[in-house]
Amino acid sequence: MGAPARFTEAAGGAGGHTLRLLSWNIQAATATGRYHHYVTHGWKQVLPHAERVDVLDGIAAVARDFDIVGLQEADAGSLRSGFINQTKYLAEHADFPHWYQQLNRRVGKIARASNGLLTRLKPEAIAEHRLPGAIPGRGALWARYGEGECAWVIVVAHLALGRRARELQLDAIADRLEEWSNAVVVGDLNAPLDNPELQRFLRRTGLRSPTASLRTFPSWRPQRAIDHVLVRGDMDVVDCEVLDCTLSDHRPVASTLILPAAVRVAGA
Repeated sequence: MGAPARFTEAAGGAGGHTLRLLSWNIQAATATGRYHHYVTHGWKQVLPHAERVDVLDGIAAVARDFDIVGLQEADAGSLRSGFINQTKYLAEHADFPHWYQQLNRRVGKIARASNGLLTRLKPEAIAEHRLPGAIPGRGALWARYGEGECAWVIVVAHLALGRRARELQLDAIADRLEEWSNAVVVGDLNAPLDNPELQRFLRRTGLRSPTASLRTFPSWRPQRAIDHVLVRGDMDVVDCEVLDCTLSDHRPVASTLILPAAVRVAGA
C-alpha cells in the first residue's frame, strides 16, 4: 500500500484540504533533447532500448511526491516498451495503490498509447470515453471521487493536433461535464488556451486555469503552453509550476488542488 494522501488544511480555505496534482505527457518514457532527435532517435518509438527503464525510474521519482498523477502517452505494454505496462510500472515504483489506464491507440505489437491515472485516493468510479476525430486514437479517462453533491471528477485527456478535431473532442468532454459542478481537466491539449477552440470550451464549461502562461513544450527549451490544469466549481488550484524535468519532450505541470470544505474522500 502507498503512503496516505497528504491532506493539510488549506490556508484561508475554511476547512478545505489540499491535494498535490501532476499532469505529464511522458512520451512512452522517451527522453528527447532536440528537435532532430525525433528523426535520429525515432527508432525508439518502435523498438525497446535500455534507457527506457531508467527514464521510467526517473519519472517515478518525480511522481512519488504527488497524490494524483495524470499521464498521457504512456505505453500499455508493447515491443517499444519491452512489453512493460508503464502506468502499472510507475504505480508500483512510486508507491501508488491505485492505477488505471485507457488504451487509445494500438499499432500492432509495436506500440500501445494510453492515458493513465495514478492515485492515492480510491475513486468511486472510473470511465473511459473515446474522443471523436477523423483519425481514431484519442480519449479521455474519467475518475469520480465522492458521492452526490460533494462528488468531483478529474479528466485526463490527450487531444488531437488538428484544430477541427480538437473542437469536436472538447465538445464531447463539455457534454459529459454538464452533470458535475466540481471538475478538474488535465492533460496535453495540444494548444494554448488563447486558441479559439479552447476559449470556446472555457466559456461553455466555466473552467478556469492558472496554467495559461506556463510553457511546457519542448522540454529542452519550453516555448508553448499546451499542457494544462483546468478547474471549476468550489475548488481552486494554487502554486502551479512547470517542473525543470527533461525526461520526455513535455515538461510536467505540478499544482496544488484545494478541495471544498464539504468534500470528503477516502484515503488509500
